[in-house]
Amino acid sequence: MTDLDGFDHPLTGRYASEEMQRLFSTGHRYTTWRRMWLALAEAERELGLEIPAEALEQMRANLEITENDLERVREYEKRTRHDVMAHLEAFADRAPAAKPILHLGATSAFVGDNAELLITRDALDLVIQRVMAVASALAAFAEKWADEPTLGMTHFQPAQPTTVGKRACLWLQDFLLDLERLRFERDRLKLRGAKGTTGTQATFLELFDGDHDKVRELDRLVARKVGFDATYPVTGQTYPRKIDAFVLDALSGVAQSAAKLSTDIRLLARLKELREPMASGQVGSSAMPYKANPMRSERVTALARWLIAMAANPAQTAASQWLERTLDDSANRRMALPEAFLAADAILTIVQNVVHGLQVFPAMIARNLAEELPLMASEAILMEGVRRGGDRQALHERLRLHARAAAQAVLSDGADNPYLAHVADDPEVPLDRGELEALLDPARFVGRAPEQVREFLAEVVQPILEKAGGLPEAKDLEV
Repeated sequence: MTDLDGFDHPLTGRYASEEMQRLFSTGHRYTTWRRMWLALAEAERELGLEIPAEALEQMRANLEITENDLERVREYEKRTRHDVMAHLEAFADRAPAAKPILHLGATSAFVGDNAELLITRDALDLVIQRVMAVASALAAFAEKWADEPTLGMTHFQPAQPTTVGKRACLWLQDFLLDLERLRFERDRLKLRGAKGTTGTQATFLELFDGDHDKVRELDRLVARKVGFDATYPVTGQTYPRKIDAFVLDALSGVAQSAAKLSTDIRLLARLKELREPMASGQVGSSAMPYKANPMRSERVTALARWLIAMAANPAQTAASQWLERTLDDSANRRMALPEAFLAADAILTIVQNVVHGLQVFPAMIARNLAEELPLMASEAILMEGVRRGGDRQALHERLRLHARAAAQAVLSDGADNPYLAHVADDPEVPLDRGELEALLDPARFVGRAPEQVREFLAEVVQPILEKAGGLPEAKDLEV
């Protein structure tokens, strides 16, 4: 089969980063299996079992799995029909002194599940860094546009003005909530440890002649050797499958935030207020040369939809486990866990690129705001009219009638909004055109939006970013 005949997975072929792909690669996974076998053998030797030093030396020298190793694995698996046994035999070929003690007391879940937790931990670390990079880009954008008045929208209908920077802070806050959840799930991850076939540690108890303290220490020692502080205190044959559900739910949160941001950008692009970055030779349509479609943002919403749906898979798996274990979790976890992380990685990489190059068009923002501002100034006009001696209820009714007439002119005739002219011509309203226009300064209608941006960035965002260290740089995308 050639490359033209096989399936090219979009997540690996187009979207996810090399860093995330490497974490879920065949080589990294099976090298991690070997690390687990070494950690077990080292811990068993330290606790008194007869493990030859030569066995450990040979294992350490052959931790990195090679193409030749994988070829041997394929040959062994044809005979054994068991992937872990095939890898054991291939590792023993490289470390023959360790063959008698490899996998001593362990079950397949010892390497498979513990390796999965190690990879999940490292993948969460990468996702956390990518969320921080997005947060950094959004913080810079929000600060730059903190004072830029723009038309607020509720129900995608004109509402009280806000600022471009304040709107960006809404996106940013969503990602900070995701960051909090991701860190929580990452920090409470534990190793399955050395629990034995059904989680009772019976085989290890035999190996250590009934010494419960040594069996407990073995569990802790294995965890420390691979960088975990603790193991799950009780397990069946596998670590609790709820852990996968928790992790993918956190990744789904990232997708939700990214989809919200990208959808907003798509809407604002139609209003000509914002535009995502465009490559110089980018083609928007094969038929319409003028097109400048928000392709990056559309890709984010597509991948986010897929990831949000994927999060249901481990929840179903956790709900359908039988007693100490059932194998109907295996095939779907091989797909669900890597693909969810690859999708989250791709989404965040694209979002960082979009925010980093996001274009703002103040003239169009001002124009859209100006079309709606006279109506929004009604309350200010009403209050000023009362201060000039007008009757509040009578003025309210006059303004209401003018608003209805103006709306009719705009909707039915396509006219410019005549509201201000109607009000200025009304002898019952004690303000002339100049005085009315003086009330339409957009800055007076955005409330504390600029101050909220600066307070949020200074008090919440910057303390988080200061602890971030080096963050991934925005990458150019092959759209």
